[in-house]
Parts: sequence; structure tokens; C-alpha cells
Amino acid sequence: MFWQTSRFRIDLSRPRIMGIVNVTPDSFSDGGRHANAHAALLHCERLLKDGAHILDIGGESTRPGSPPVPLEDELARVLPVLREALSLGAPVSIDTYKPEVMRVALDLGVDILNDIWALRRDGAADLVARHPSCGVCLMHMHRDPQTMQAAPMSGDVVPQVRFFLDEAARDLRARGVAMDRIVLDSGIGFGKTVEQNFALLARQGELLELGYPWLAGWSRKSSLGSVTGVEVAAERVVPSVAAALLAVEHGASIVRVHDVRETVQALRVWNAMRAQQKQGHQ
Repeated sequence: MFWQTSRFRIDLSRPRIMGIVNVTPDSFSDGGRHANAHAALLHCERLLKDGAHILDIGGESTRPGSPPVPLEDELARVLPVLREALSLGAPVSIDTYKPEVMRVALDLGVDILNDIWALRRDGAADLVARHPSCGVCLMHMHRDPQTMQAAPMSGDVVPQVRFFLDEAARDLRARGVAMDRIVLDSGIGFGKTVEQNFALLARQGELLELGYPWLAGWSRKSSLGSVTGVEVAAERVVPSVAAALLAVEHGASIVRVHDVRETVQALRVWNAMRAQQKQGHQ
């Protein structure tokens, strides 16, 4: 299985790590440590050195209750970082829901659009359809970042997420977007309860039946804090790595993480075990 993007055809036969680069002053997870272009670019380089395969750069916090960021502010934050990151030799993703930001990013040569709104904003899906090869990640979100945790989903979350993402992918396919350009994300923490988030992990196989590669974004999420008692997001390294491993074990192709080095090490252990399993079946 491959993920076709603007410049790269990413081999998903083994798990890939998407390193998070928050160019924001109010990130829930890293406290704005990379809020300026210079610090963010150094972070990009460090993530690649640590073993990241993809860089995901975003200029707007989507933590519960976060206010929208004006278009001009988001562009001012991300464009200098994107320009430099594109020269680092790895696929670059832009984490945005604004079609205007997507358009500028694609004109620069960005490889992937990672959209928490699953291209529901006016013009976003058309923009992807007009582009010859960019990759896209469609995520499920209930309501919006301002209200999603005030009134989370109800009922069995898995079929609801599956239906939503199936419809979003079908819409893109109907517009002529090739299947190998599309990756799906169940949106852990975006309008779900703790129990619903873990149901999406436990039953991830039901979502994989749609036939698309899966991206799992568990890193430092509050659900991990709820079950471990670790209140500070930046201290949730161990539970984040555990969740990433479980997501991969359940079929995820990409894990979106803050703690790249630790996740790489854990996946090396997992890969070593898998290699022995395959050898034992020969």
C-alpha cells in the first residue's frame, strides 16, 4: 500500500511516523515552544534526525475550546516554516482546514493536506480535486473545536465515524481523486468521550474495512491522561508511545506523534518481533 503525495509516493508496507510541528503560541502539548519560524525549523530538523518520515506543520491550535486563528496570522506563522521544511528531503504536511492556506501551501509544493474538517469548508474538496497528486488526510470531528468536548458524541461511535469517513472519501473519489491519495483518521479526542476514543482503537479493524490507510493521532491526548492520571500533556510520553504501538498493532499505517525518538525505538522492538513471527511461519 502506498500514499501518493505531491513529491513522494510513501511506502506504507511498514509503519510511518508523522512528526508534529506546532507553530502556535497556545499548543496544548508543547506550550508554544516552537512558535517562531527559527525554533520550528530547528524542531523539524530534530524530528527528522530522530526518525520521523513526515513533517506535519500547523499554525492553529485545535485543542478543545481553542478560538479560531485569523487567516493572515496562520499564514504568517506557517509559510516561513513550510518554505524551509520543503528543502529537508521529507514529505511535508500542512495541518489546516482553511482552503486559502491549503492553496498557498500547495503552490509552495507541500505534499499533504491534513484537515480536521475533512475538506468540508467551501472550496477545499475542489482544491484537492484540481491538484494532480497531493495527498490528503480526512479526519472525523464532531461539531467544532470550540464546542466538541462540551457536547461529545452519543451512542456507538464506530459506525458513525465509519459512515462519515466513507462518505467523505466517496465524495473525493467522485471528483476524480485517486484512492491512493487518501488517508483516513478517526479523530481521537475530537468530540468523543474517553470510552469512545478507546472503542475506536479497540475496533479499528472495522474502520480499516473501508480499504484506506489509517492515521492514528493519540499523542499526548487527554484520554491518555484520564486513564493514567498523568495530568500534564508533555509528561504523557509513555502512554502516547503505548497508544501508538497499539494503533499500529491494530493496523494503522501512520502515527502522528510529538515524541518521535521514543516512538521510533518502540516500533523497532515491534518490527523485530514481527520479523521473527514471519520467519517462524516460513
